[in-house]
Amino acid sequence: MSLKKINTVLVTAFILFILWFGTEYILSPETTAPGFGLPSWPSGDGGGFLIVKGIRDVVAALVLGILLVTGHRRALGWALLVDALAAYGDMTTVLAHHGSVATAFGVHCLTATLMVVNGLLIMRETREVAAAPAAPAPQPV
Repeated sequence: MSLKKINTVLVTAFILFILWFGTEYILSPETTAPGFGLPSWPSGDGGGFLIVKGIRDVVAALVLGILLVTGHRRALGWALLVDALAAYGDMTTVLAHHGSVATAFGVHCLTATLMVVNGLLIMRETREVAAAPAAPAPQPV
C-alpha cells in the first residue's frame, strides 16, 4: 500500500473520530463528558462549555474533511499539525485541573501525537511529489 493511501486512511479515521466525539458532546454532553478526564462535572451553567467543545471538534473535523476531499493535501498536513494543538490543550486542561493522568496521556496526548505524525507524513508525501522532476514542456513546432 502506498504512503498516500496509508495517510488517507489515517486522516479519514481522525476525521470520523473527531466528528463522532464532537457530535456526542453536542447531543449528549452528560454521558460523554466523564471520558474527557476531568475530575468533576461543571457546576452551575458550566455544562454549556461542553457543547462549545463539541462544536470546536465538529468544525475541526469538517475542515480536515474538506481539505481531504478537495485534494489539498499539503494544507491538510498543516491543518492536522494545527488541530493537534487542541488535543494537546485538552491534555493540559485535564492535568491542570487534577484530572485523570491516564486519560490526559492515553487519550489526549496520544491522539495529538498521532495527529502530528499523520500531519508530518502527509507533509513528507507532498514534499516528495513537489520535488519530483516535472515533465519537459512541449517544444513549439
